[in-house]
Formats: sequence, C-alpha cells, structure tokens
Amino acid sequence: MDDVVIIGGGAAGFFAAIQIAEENPKLKVVLLERGKDVLTKVKVSGGGRCNVTHAEFDPSELVHHYPRGEKELLGPFHTFCSGDTIAFFEARGVPLKIEEDGRMFPVSNSSQTIIDCFMGEVDRLGITVIKNCSVTGIKKSDNGFIVQSIKKEYQAKKILVATGSNPKIWKMLEDVGHTIVSPVPSLFTFNIKDDRISEIPGVSTHASVEVLPQTRVDSKVSIDLKSKGLQQPILESEGPLLITHWGMSGPAILKLSAWGARVLSDFKYKFKIRVNWLPAYHEGGVYQQLLDIKEIEAKKTILRTNAFDVPKRLWVNLVKATGISDSTKWADVSKNALQELTEQLTRSEFLVDGKSTFKEEFVTAGGVDLKEINFKTYESKIVPGLYFAGEVMNVDAITGGFNFQNAWTGAFIAAKAIAGN
Repeated sequence: MDDVVIIGGGAAGFFAAIQIAEENPKLKVVLLERGKDVLTKVKVSGGGRCNVTHAEFDPSELVHHYPRGEKELLGPFHTFCSGDTIAFFEARGVPLKIEEDGRMFPVSNSSQTIIDCFMGEVDRLGITVIKNCSVTGIKKSDNGFIVQSIKKEYQAKKILVATGSNPKIWKMLEDVGHTIVSPVPSLFTFNIKDDRISEIPGVSTHASVEVLPQTRVDSKVSIDLKSKGLQQPILESEGPLLITHWGMSGPAILKLSAWGARVLSDFKYKFKIRVNWLPAYHEGGVYQQLLDIKEIEAKKTILRTNAFDVPKRLWVNLVKATGISDSTKWADVSKNALQELTEQLTRSEFLVDGKSTFKEEFVTAGGVDLKEINFKTYESKIVPGLYFAGEVMNVDAITGGFNFQNAWTGAFIAAKAIAGN
C-alpha cells in the first residue's frame, strides 16, 4: 500500500508531491499521469516561458483576480502567497523576474527550467512518477482508497486529485458524493467580423469594453438582468485590447471572458459589446476636441490628422465608418459627422459571434463545489482522506500567473495536511 497517491501530473500534482516528500520523507508518494508527458501546461504557459506567478504580494489584493474562489482563497494566500512561490524556486536555483505588467517568469525565459526543477526534485526525493496511467475509478476502502487505473490497482491511505478540467475524474468524484459545478470555458477571445477591425490585426490600444445585455426577454439571462436596465452594461473592464484576425483579444477582453464565463455561456457566445477607444475622456470632451481641431487644422484632411492617441489604422477605420471620405477636410466636415465620429470613438458597438481559446492556455470555470472543501487543509468535507489542488475545484483566475499561484498554494496546504497526519 502507498501512503499517498496523487492523480494528475501537472503543476499542482508535482508541487504537492515535492512538498509531501520534503515534509515527511518516510511517506511513499506515487504520482499518476494519464498522458505520455508530464507538466504539459507548464511547458506551453506564457508562450513557452511559464508565467510562474504574479508580483502581487498582498493576499487581500491577490484574491481580486479570481472570479471563482475569491472568498475562499483569502485564508490560503495568507499561508502561502506569491513571495513563498518565489522563495521556493530561488532556493532550488531558479530565480524569477518581474515584468512591467507584474507577471513573473524564470530569468531563463524558458518553461523547461521549471520542468527541470520539478523533475530534479522528484528524483532527489524518490517520488514515483507513472506516465500513460489513466485512472478509471476511485473507491473508498477500509484502509483508505483504491485507485483503479488502466495499468494496475493502487491502494493508498490518502489521495490528492490535481487533474484540472477532466470530466471523467469529475464523474468519479460525483460517484463518491461530491457536487460538480458544471464546467464552462473561461479566458477566451471574442470572434467579431466587422469592417472597422477586419483589416488591422495586430493593432493594440488601451480601451474600456462593456458587455451589453441581450434584449430577448424570453432568455433566462435577460430576465435575470432586467433589473439592471437594458442600456446598462452587465460586465465591463478596461485595459490593453488587441485586434486579431478573428476579432478581439488582450487583457481587456480576457478579463470579461473570465468574470462573465457563465453569463456569456448562457448567451451562447452571441452578444454585443461597446468599446470606448478613449476611456480617459468623457464623450463631451471628445466632441469638443474635435471641434477645436476643426478650427486649428481646417485645411488638413481628417483621415490624415489623428486627433487622439489611438493607432493610426484604427483612427482611419473609425473615420471611414462615419461616412467621412478620404479627401474631406476639417473645414468641410459637419457637426453631425463629428458627433458620429465621437460616438465611434467612445461608443463603438460590435457583435460578438463565438469565441476562440486564448493561445494554449485553456481554463475552465467549474469543478468540485467549493462548499465541500475545507480550505484550511484542502481536504474533502464529504470524503475524509481525499484532497484537492488546482483547477479540479471550481476556482479559476484571469491571465497573468494567477492560475499557477492557485495551484502552488492549494498544493502546498494540502501537502502539509497530508504529511502531518
């Protein structure tokens, strides 16, 4: 019989295995991975650089980056936070660096550095890692658990599930009494076909984005949201917005997709957004500046005179969208046309029709119901001896290293509880 079986060879599984073995070297730890490779998500994270954590060191601030899990993670982050993650890696010869946006990467700029660190620790500590070993069943036994796999049957006193978004594992956890919050995608980009952005992929600018409510009153979501008023946004965010070949991406969009994961799923990913390309200005201020430029730059063409700090190609497309021609000079433009241009700059509406996965970093909202987990130990309240870490639970974050920090924190606390009992 093994002391601990960890199901899932990803970030949380490896981190937990290392912590358990360090805390209590007498324990026999076995880690099962269904794939032929381990740590695959670590490898592709951050474009192959691995966004290890985020330079937010205040737990009270850190929790605000978690659409699901914000309340539950406050205590755990007081136990193990971003600074502890940095210390863990630096103690093992992997220094991290902070980028301007707060994301943290290994100084090597390679995720392989993190993988090599973990594999080295696993070898040093004598942890057994078994690949190509899909788990087919989890059962409670008199002595602990029986974990059935396609290779053999494992008996363990305790088990830790760190499988991320795995429907088969969720079904097994349901079978032993847990409630699973139905999964929906999070962290995705918006598919938009619109002449204003179709020819300018790669353009990036700071913007605010609002998701508008659907107007079909027979929609369950619309009924739920009617009290907020049909003209009021139901979600909003501000930050860098990237125009892509298929629509829009960047932090401003990704934040909306994370915080609105369930609402946008209910919308079946068909909804309207309103973009303010000049969030530092109010609408009246934009119109007044256009009037001032009409006086100052009277002889110049509007198309060639970018009145604001927006990318030139975006300015040209927004001007054309108002019906202003290439040759129209500021002196000749009507006040009505300037009002329409003001609306394009501050209240452009776009129809979103579908979503795309953000790079390889697929994140799901859903999983084991948080009410059924003791966040002081990450042990199941339903099945004693069963522990969780990572995205198998209904916890997820916006992009920026926060999902990994959740994995490290949960794995650390679960490991301490497992090793100490």
